[in-house]
This record gives sequence, C-alpha cells and structure tokens, in this order.
Amino acid sequence: MYLSPEEKWPMPEINEKEVLIKMDSVGICGSDVKMYTAGQCGSEKVSKPIVMGHEGAGTVIKVGAEVSTLNVGDRVAIEPTQPCRSCALCRAGRYNLCAAPRYCSTVGGDGNLCRYYKHVADFCHKIPDNMTMEEAAAVQPLAIAIHACNRAGVKIGSNLLVLGAGPIGILCAMSARAMGASSIIMTDVVESRLETARKLCADHTLLVGSHISEEESVEKVIQLLGRRPDISIDASGYASAQRLALMATETGGLVLVVGIADSMSNLPLSSALLREVDIRGSYRIMNTYPPAIAAVSSRAISLKPFITHHFPIEKSKDAFDLAKTGDAMKIIIHL
Repeated sequence: MYLSPEEKWPMPEINEKEVLIKMDSVGICGSDVKMYTAGQCGSEKVSKPIVMGHEGAGTVIKVGAEVSTLNVGDRVAIEPTQPCRSCALCRAGRYNLCAAPRYCSTVGGDGNLCRYYKHVADFCHKIPDNMTMEEAAAVQPLAIAIHACNRAGVKIGSNLLVLGAGPIGILCAMSARAMGASSIIMTDVVESRLETARKLCADHTLLVGSHISEEESVEKVIQLLGRRPDISIDASGYASAQRLALMATETGGLVLVVGIADSMSNLPLSSALLREVDIRGSYRIMNTYPPAIAAVSSRAISLKPFITHHFPIEKSKDAFDLAKTGDAMKIIIHL
C-alpha cells in the first residue's frame, strides 16, 4: 500500500521518555523487501500503510523531559524495538521475544525510512566519532548476527558451516571470525555471493543447487572443511539449507536457524536428534547493539566493504527494486 503524493506523514510528537531523531541513513533488509513485495514477512502481515525501514541512524534534535542519557546533537544508531518491559520474557531480559515489541516497520510500529522519527531513548545508542552514519545503520543486521553467534555458542576454535551468503549470512561469518572461529565454509545458490564471501569472511565456499545432491553437498562440506562442522548456521530460511545443516553437522554439534523460513519444512529430524545435534532458533536482537558498535568502532569487524550501494530517499523505489534482485549486499538510503 502507498500514500498518495498529496498525503503527508505527520511530524512525530515525543513523550517524556522519547527522543526525536533527524534520520540520516537507513539500510534495506530482506524482511523489508518481503513486506514491500508481499505485505507479509513470517508471521507479520500488514493490512494498512506503514513506514518501512528498521536499520536506521540519525541525529537527536529533541529529547523528552525524563531523558538523561542523550542530548540534542548526539548521533545514534536506533535499535528498532520498543518492548513492553512488563511481560515475563522482558523481565527475564529476553526482550527480543516480547509479545508486543512494537518493532519498527511491522504491524506493531512504523519504521524509520522517513526524515524525522521518534524512539524510546534507551533503545537509541550513541555512536563514536570514528563511525559513519551508514555504518551505524548497518549495525542493526550485525547485532542480529552477533546474537545468532551467541545463541550458537561460537568460540575460539569453532568450525562453522554458514548456509546462505546474503547479508545476514555474511555478517554471521564475520562475527564468528571475530569471536575466534578457526574455519568457516559458506554455501549459496548464487556464485557472485560466494565470491563476496571469500573476500570478506569465508575460508571455503560451496555452490549448491539442483546440480548437486544433498548427500554430495554433505561430502563436499566435509571435504572442504576437513571435518564435519561443530556449528551450522542457516541464514537462508530454506528447507534445503536446513536439511543440509542437519545432515552435515558433527554428532553432538549444533544447528542454529536465523533465516526466516516457511511455516512448514520437511526435515530429517530423527537422524540428527539421534546424534544429539541441538537445534536452536535466533530471533532479532538481544543486548547486542553495544558489542556490535564496539566491534565496528575498534575495527574488529569492518562494515565498509559490506555496504555496496547508496541511494537518496527520492530514489527509494529504485533501491527496493534493486534489493529484490538479490544483486546487492547492503543498500543504504540517505535522507
């Protein structure tokens, strides 16, 4: 759904706990593309116009009366959630699983692909002087990747299989490398993405698809890695990738699913479970914005080569159309 050219989105009015932000940079996520093209992503389905965008950064221009952590002029990366803070999961610190999170660019809340945006102050993170606004926008998918690696238990010496060399897969591999992973193999169905993976983070890559059977893919993974992976991370959301992960992972290892998949998948669970392969999910972000910002600021993880395309806000449709093709790694819209 679209607003007509005559309609104007109102200037946000903040409450005592919020800040008003003049937006500078917003990244396009795969979930944005799904919302844009189908009006649905996973369990989220829109029925009225919403503002897109949840990978944002900008400058604070107004603060609420009770805000003490931010000042006018602060540059911030926006963690795109406003959880209820009162449910059992929020009280346990797992606010990413809040039942009413008001997550940006979903049915719970408008996104930040707009010139002015309001947000709760304590989910706006000040960025250091050596970080650009576009890097601050790209911190959001990095924070997702770090949470995924935390959930997977990545540590020094881990051997990883990462399935899907899109933005989240690449960032999972980059994060795992920064956490001490010793060897990483990545798979994808698109060779150009594997080329990017080899440049940024992967020791080995494997082109998968109809030309190679699942059993042959497993053997190739073991051959290239020199062993079965301790940890497999599915960043694609496709059942074929999840099957490969369950078949290839070492006995007693772990499969972590971060890609948004179909509601039903046909998987070889029994053989994996009888080998005590653990299966975990990873959802959004939990307390990983500060470490993501620190990793970029310290150059432990470099986001600059990850950001591949730039568009002004007036060319947002062109940006989304490019994102739909899958030819770009990370697109930033500048406001």
